[in-house]
Amino acid sequence: MSKVYKYCLLDRCEFFFGSSENQFGFNKTLVTAVRKTVENYVNCGSTVNLSAIDLSKAFDKVNHYALFIKLMNRNIPVQLLEIIMNLFSECYSCVKWGDFFSSMFTVTFGVRQGSVLSPVLFAIYIDNISTLSTLRCGHFVFVYADDIILLAPSVTELERLLHICQKELEWLDMSINFKKIVLP
Repeated sequence: MSKVYKYCLLDRCEFFFGSSENQFGFNKTLVTAVRKTVENYVNCGSTVNLSAIDLSKAFDKVNHYALFIKLMNRNIPVQLLEIIMNLFSECYSCVKWGDFFSSMFTVTFGVRQGSVLSPVLFAIYIDNISTLSTLRCGHFVFVYADDIILLAPSVTELERLLHICQKELEWLDMSINFKKIVLP
């Protein structure tokens, strides 16, 4: 299958694979969006508190069944769901160390490296994180691949947002790399 055809297929299915406006996937406009949000806080006379979160081995930890549930919740056509499920079913791998290979084992987690579909599926998998933003509370969540930026007008609100985010990540079998987290 040619690359042009793969991209056309993704374009035709874009409705099912879209993400929230705070989910930047692999789009580099994140810096501009965060900067504008910080400027809005400052222009309104508010303080701004930021926490940058890094997910531990996020792409390797995607739970296939949770991903399938998220795709079903988007009401994607059954035929498309079956194609994606077949892509992940009966995946085997082994470990090479020098000239030696381990026994084959079943791969039940993760998205395939190098696949055109993998970044899109990962974005769908963690999209609920980006929807945690609420104007009522004045906090914002930005997601860029496996990095998450939380913005809030107070430390208390930032901590509350971090705990909500952590609960969603636990449901997804994702974990925060606390060695890299930045809190005020």
